[in-house]
Formats: sequence, C-alpha cells, structure tokens
Amino acid sequence: MKRYIIRTTVLSFALVSLLGACKEQLDVKNPNQPTPSSASTETGVIALAQGSVYINGFRDGIKYSDGIPGYFWTGAVGFHELMADVVGEEAANVYGNQIGMPDAVTLDDGSKVLNPSSINTQIALIRTINTNANAGANPLFYEWGYMYNLNNSMNNVIDITNSTTFTNDASGAKKNTILAWAYWWKGFAYSRIGSMYYAGIINDKTGATNANYVAKEKIIDEATKNLDKAAALLTTIGSDANYIPTLTSLIPTFNQVGKGLPPTTDMWKRSINTLKARNILVNTTAATMTAAQWGQILTLTNDGVKSTDNIFTGRSTDNADFISAVNGSMAAKSTGTPGTVTYKISERLIQDFPTGDKRLTNNFTQLAAPALFNSDRGNSFNTRWQLVSGGKGQSGVVVLSNLNVGAYELTLASTYEENELMKAEAKIYTGDIAGGLTSIDAVRTFQGAGLATLSGLDLAGAKEELRKERRVGLVFRGLSFYDARRWEVITKGRTGAVVVDKAGKVNTNATITYNFLDYWDVPDNELAYNPAASGSAPVKNPK
Repeated sequence: MKRYIIRTTVLSFALVSLLGACKEQLDVKNPNQPTPSSASTETGVIALAQGSVYINGFRDGIKYSDGIPGYFWTGAVGFHELMADVVGEEAANVYGNQIGMPDAVTLDDGSKVLNPSSINTQIALIRTINTNANAGANPLFYEWGYMYNLNNSMNNVIDITNSTTFTNDASGAKKNTILAWAYWWKGFAYSRIGSMYYAGIINDKTGATNANYVAKEKIIDEATKNLDKAAALLTTIGSDANYIPTLTSLIPTFNQVGKGLPPTTDMWKRSINTLKARNILVNTTAATMTAAQWGQILTLTNDGVKSTDNIFTGRSTDNADFISAVNGSMAAKSTGTPGTVTYKISERLIQDFPTGDKRLTNNFTQLAAPALFNSDRGNSFNTRWQLVSGGKGQSGVVVLSNLNVGAYELTLASTYEENELMKAEAKIYTGDIAGGLTSIDAVRTFQGAGLATLSGLDLAGAKEELRKERRVGLVFRGLSFYDARRWEVITKGRTGAVVVDKAGKVNTNATITYNFLDYWDVPDNELAYNPAASGSAPVKNPK
C-alpha cells in the first residue's frame, strides 16, 4: 500500500528531528530550521503537519522503543491500563509485569499475597528504576518523550506555517486550519503531560528546551491556553470553503473512515470542550471537586462531542503506516488466548460489566480453565477471560477489538461516550441523579449494551453505576488510571474483587491494596541532560 504519512526520526532526547517523506509528497531536508525551502510551501507544510502528529507524536518520535509494549498507543497508554487494573502483563519488558503490581492481594480465606518484588511496592520500584541509565527500560520516559516530541513538532509547524504563503486563501482559512491543528495537538500534549507527571516544561520554541519546570497545574493551564487558541481560530474559519479540503489533507486518508471523517469546525470545537472538561475532571479527586468545577464540566460537556460528531481516530493499514492491525492498539494487544498476548484481560474489568450486558457476551469468551502465570509475580493477572476479534455477531453491539486491517477504530482524543459520562458524573454529584442516569443509559444504548434503563437509585448506587460504566464503556482508551486515581482506588484499594489465585481458585471477595503513585516524577532521562533551574517547581512527587 502507498504510504500516506510523512515519517520523522528523533535523533536525540532534546527532540531535534529530521523529516523524511515519500517522493510523491515532499522531500524535507531539516524542518527544525526556521524556513526550510522544502517545507515552506503549502503542500510542504501540510505534509509536515500530518507526519509530525501521526509519526513524530505517536510512533517513531522518541529515542527508545520496545517491541513488547510497542509505541504510544500500546506502550505509554499500556502503563495506564495496567495501573488501572484493566489488563495485566507477564512480560518483564520496561517493567510491565511490575508497574501495575499491587502491594497486596488478600484472598477470600484471609491469606495475603504480597507484591513479590524485592522492593515490595510500586512507588519504591519507580524510585529505583527512574534513572537515565535505564534508558528505554524506564517506563516513565515514554509518555514524556512522545508528548514533548509532539509539542516540539507542532512548534515547528506553527513557525513554518506563519512564514508560508498560501494560494487562493484571502480569508486565511487554510493557514488558520493548520494553526488550529498545531494548537489542538499542543493542547493534547500538555493535557497528557499535566495529567500524568508531577511537573513539566512549557516550551514554544522549536528544537529547543528550557530548565524551568512548573507544577502540573501550570501545564494543564497551558493545555487550556492552546486549546482555546485552536477554538478561536476555528470560530474565525467558520464554514469557509477552504477548511474541509485543508483538514482532509492533514488527516491520513486511511483514517478518514467512520467517525474519523474530517470534523466541521463546530464538531472540532466540541472535541476541544470535551478535552477541557477531562482536564478538570481527571486532575481533581472526586472528594475535593467544587461546585464551580462541576459547573464548568456541565457547561463544557453540554457543548461537547455529540453522538453524530466526527472525531480524530486512527486505523491500521496492511503495512502499518500508523498502527498495526494485530498489535497497534491496546485492544489488539489484548486479543486472543491469554498465554499468547501481551496484555491479559483483568478479572476486575469483567466483573464491572452489568449482568446481561451484550458488550460482554459479544466481545469476551470465558476459558474452560483459568490461565495462570508466573506465581513469582503474584496473582493479579491470572484470568479466565479472553477478548475476541471482530465480536460474535450480535447486531448493534459495539465491537471492542478487530484484528482485520482497517477494521478497528482507535479513538485518539475526545469521544461522545466520554463526554456523556462526564456529564452524567457532574449531574450525579450536583443532585440531578435522574439526569445522570439518563446519560449513563444513553452511552449503553449507543454501544448496544441491551440493558434496562436505570432508575430509582440513591447517590451511592448512581456513583457505582457510573464507576462501572466508565470502566467498561471507555475500556482501552487510556482513561481508567485517571479514574482510579481520582476515586482514590489506587490509595484506598478495592474490596469485593474477583481474583484467581495461583492454584486456579476463583476468589470473589478479595481485597486489593494497590498503593500506586498518583503522578509520576519527571523522568531522569530528561533531568540528566536538563537539570531543573533554580526556582523550578519540585520534579519529584513527595508521596
């Protein structure tokens, strides 16, 4: 298949890149120069903007890689899903079998299985392995590296776009579409950094950095600033005739399927609102959310992604231009018999599906006998379940995995389901329980769950339905760790848990003590070359 994405390679962790392109698109010599002649054309800057996202930001854009966890959507996101107890991992690559290992599992009979690591806790593990000497074996490096490369690449796109002349663009819609693209992805990158790391760097200079580390809250503020810039540009563009053709050129052709068709300016602004709502929700514990914050979330989600909106998605091709069909998504790397896949389906995920949920019966098969793994890694990822490819043919029910080329739709940012469930949560926590339940029902209907509508629940019951729905309705989307953190599951643990012990016995009332770090320290891969300047915010979480 013809390759549609412009490819880039990072030469150092300082995020300086060279861009290589297919000869039918562009031959860029060095896009980190202010105005390389090969990129300072209309077609050149569009090609640069496309490849800088899909390759620099999510695939080949960092110094290290490991074939077991994979690129951003399975590696960096995989750490999230492991710590959220959505999946488990046996492989030791990049400490995958330890980063999601709880401190202790107390079984039904009262016996306790401790974290078998020699340092016994995940927090101690992180403090031990977060060293530059660990290179690509440091799990803290990956999300940081990808997202700062994405940010740097968008700085480059902005610089070149502002110095490029566009033909037949009197209104500036072509230029503004590319700038909106760059600010949107910068906002996305800062959102990820500020939602995962204790501190970060704000940087708007191409091919450069600074040593002024700021608190995670300031990084989220910077995300908002960039998202607002994108929204303002989209408002200026409106329905200009140059908008859709330009955006169509920015999105790889193979991604323009299903929900991945180019969004209108209004649809895109709704995606921005949903991402802004996420940044408020996931970075505040539920117990400390204020009425004002719930109000902000309601305002944003009431004008957030609709069920009919196009959004940003990804698809596989037969030569894996962006992602591979068989291992390019969390769903793909979790599909098949547990002994043959990287990520094993967690028993705790399965127990969160409501009784009679067609999403469970259409996508998962229960094994004849439990799959048991290395007992020296505890019992937390033993499982009786496997995810199947393509579903089981139940009409109108969401298919959670498909290993056929181009069949699986990877959602990259905001979705209708996430927006509606944030709206549900805001309503539930502000006294409109019935309204919140209606939004949960809407998501279940959208995904074909086949469940009866919810009614008559008290506050505790509504919160529990919401918790379960976010787990199963947003599965594999890299949001579950945020939820476990803000609901304090990672610190208070989980009771009534289903756990398969090393003998294959199914425990139904186990207690899991996770004790995970809520925000990661700045990776030493960065600090070793870019020590924090005087006056910087702390780069290490005090927990």
